[in-house]
Formats: sequence, C-alpha cells, structure tokens
Amino acid sequence: MSTVTVNIGRPQVGEYAPFYEKYVSKVEGNDILTTLDEGRRKTLLLLSGRTEKDGDIRYAPEKWSVKEVIGHVCDAERVFAYRAMRIARNDATPLASFDENEFVKNAPFSHMPLSELIEDYIAVRRATLTLLRNLDETAWTRRGTASNNPVTVRGLAYIIAGHELHHRRMLEEKYFRQS
Repeated sequence: MSTVTVNIGRPQVGEYAPFYEKYVSKVEGNDILTTLDEGRRKTLLLLSGRTEKDGDIRYAPEKWSVKEVIGHVCDAERVFAYRAMRIARNDATPLASFDENEFVKNAPFSHMPLSELIEDYIAVRRATLTLLRNLDETAWTRRGTASNNPVTVRGLAYIIAGHELHHRRMLEEKYFRQS
C-alpha cells in the first residue's frame, strides 16, 4: 500500500462545529495518524481479557452498557469517516446529522458477543486509517458541511480520535474502575 506523507497539522477554529471541541481538545500533538493507531492499541489493551459479563456492565441504570459504548464508538467512527471520504473526494453535498441514541437503541449491540464488537472496532479503525493514510495534502483541508456545520477532513480525523479517547476514559473511569 502506498501512502502519501503530508504535514496534516491540527484543525483550526472553524474546521469543525464548536460542539466537537470537547473531543478535539483531548487530542494531543499534530500526528493524527499515529494518534489514531495508538488509540486503537490502548482501547484494545483496555478491552483485552474482558468477559462477556463485563460487556453488560452499566455504571448507572439508564446508561449504555460496555457493549453499547463499543458499538457506538464504531458507529460514530463510520459516520465521521464516511463524511471525511465524501469531503476528501470533493463532494459538496451537505451531509445529514445522526442521532447516536437512536443508533444505539436500534442496534443489536446488547445481543452481540463482546468479542465480535471488539473485532468490529478493529475493522472500523483499520478502514479509517487506510482511508486517511492515502489522502493527499489538498484533501485534508477540504471543507464540507455536516450537520449544518462546516467541517474539514482534518477536523473529522481529530473528532474521531477525540471521540474514541472520551469513551475510552469513560470506560476506564466509570465502567472498569478499580475498587
């Protein structure tokens, strides 16, 4: 696989909706591809050795289970990566929003084995990295519209990384905290 090496840099104000600052601000450094790959390793380390019973943990009665969190991370990454692909390919069609709660509510996550959800996470991240590694410099800064807000491909990559980091920290702190 041939990849193009470019200086991607961090997204600037206006490259994503203000709502996503809570995710983008969590991402350290300027090497988003390495960050995404390291995030994959850290998430897999956190999930390795977990039992099926662990997949059903909820830290509060109305909160998502571990399985639902993993499924949500995969769904959101698919949506964000799809947006990045469309924008990178210079498609100016405005892209719709999605309701993460409806996605989880209507998904089979709670009935899936935890190991299958982990495999899905691996597959989604590999696909995201393959897409992003093969973009040229122009594609990274292309602008599009998603959820009625301007966004760049670079902004979407940082959103993906920060969103995963947010949920990994939630799993560490609220689901798998040590007593």
